[in-house]
Amino acid sequence: MNIKSASKSVISALVGIAIERGVLKGVDQPVLSMLRNDAPANPNPRLDRLTVGNLLSMQAGLKRTSGPNYGRWVSSPNWVRYALARPFVDEPGGAMLYSTGNTHLLSAMLTRASGQSTYTLAQDWLARPLAIAIPSWPRDGQGIYFGGNDMLMSPRALAQFGELYRNGGIVNGRRILPPSWIEQSWTPRTVSPWSGGRYGYGWFIGDAAGHPVRFAWGYGGQMVYVVPDLALTVVMTSDSGGARANGHIAALHTLLADGVVPAALTGE
Repeated sequence: MNIKSASKSVISALVGIAIERGVLKGVDQPVLSMLRNDAPANPNPRLDRLTVGNLLSMQAGLKRTSGPNYGRWVSSPNWVRYALARPFVDEPGGAMLYSTGNTHLLSAMLTRASGQSTYTLAQDWLARPLAIAIPSWPRDGQGIYFGGNDMLMSPRALAQFGELYRNGGIVNGRRILPPSWIEQSWTPRTVSPWSGGRYGYGWFIGDAAGHPVRFAWGYGGQMVYVVPDLALTVVMTSDSGGARANGHIAALHTLLADGVVPAALTGE
């Protein structure tokens, strides 16, 4: 199943593991430390200030590659260069500008820093430890696996991924993900101008019936909800071709708040 932009939460997990392993230096690492060869000639000075954290929180300041700009971006011959060449419309660390180009740059950084593909890292760092399948997904023209869209995971695999976060990064007694990374990822850093939802590092942050909830959100309604105080992980999948503005996402949120959470509280 195509999990759409829920892929961004998976990329965030890989970045957290890469930082823990020393493959990446941290959220303050400049993007051009790995991708300078793909930067435009005479780049805007703000590009030197762009960091891993800015990409994760969708605060790059670069003009978006998502929405009406998406088709032109994925039709370009080099997605990394195209994303880095977008004009700045805000400062790095400014307003939330949701852009899949940001997470694709993270995939490129993971690949350059590790010398391995993002697919290989996903197998070694997530799929095998979680005993789930993460099949191969699309790549750009340079062979970089698409960062932030079109990953393929089953609902059961998504549930295992959500449980990894709910359990503090531990699976079967083995630490896979640093708990500090989960905390950082679930710390609100900006607010979506579209949904009004708070956003951390690849995760949305809200509440359901008064209970804190953190969720991965893929286009059309590919959702992974984690409700920590109820020890609850909920996966919902939908027709990814469905319309964005038909109230479907609100209906999924309502199903969680008015259906699943009360059932969890009563044990029914």
